[in-house]
Amino acid sequence: MRADARRNVDALLRAALTVFDKVGVDAPMRTIAAEAGVGVGTLYRHFPQRSDLIKAIIQREVHDCVEAAATLGKTQPPGDALAAWVQRLVDLVGTKRGLGSALHSGDPAYQALPNHVLGQLTPALRGLLDAAVLAGKIRSDVDARELLMAAMRLAAPASDGDTAEARRMVALLVDGLRFGARVPAKSPAG
Repeated sequence: MRADARRNVDALLRAALTVFDKVGVDAPMRTIAAEAGVGVGTLYRHFPQRSDLIKAIIQREVHDCVEAAATLGKTQPPGDALAAWVQRLVDLVGTKRGLGSALHSGDPAYQALPNHVLGQLTPALRGLLDAAVLAGKIRSDVDARELLMAAMRLAAPASDGDTAEARRMVALLVDGLRFGARVPAKSPAG
């Protein structure tokens, strides 16, 4: 993709999130184009259907969350990285605020999104979780997919605008994971 096209797509995705949050997912496409500073033709060239735009927003947010896992894993101690990333999930769930009615509409265009989200986020979380277990910061009997599902459900208030409550709830979840944590015993060399 050319640099100008990439800038247009980024501007459209940011604008769509803003407009959807204020007006809802049924906002006129011309409003989104105007917010992005591009013509309606540019919007439709990149996103022929409203569902294409909504899917692109979710996919971008998921990608950013996966990238955050990699960055946190390299820059913070394992337990802190895990806790910070679970807080990052609150931001991802908060993205749904303006998109909820579309995502839960039964439209087949969104059918593959849950598998995409879980398929991308579970391995990212597994890496952070494994590192935290090895460091003795999190107990060892935690399944990454189950933890992801629990954290996303606890973050649900963020999709209704209550980010503070969602942050407190996921922090409690991570605190609970610390109970019974210990550094794994090293296996004898053999």
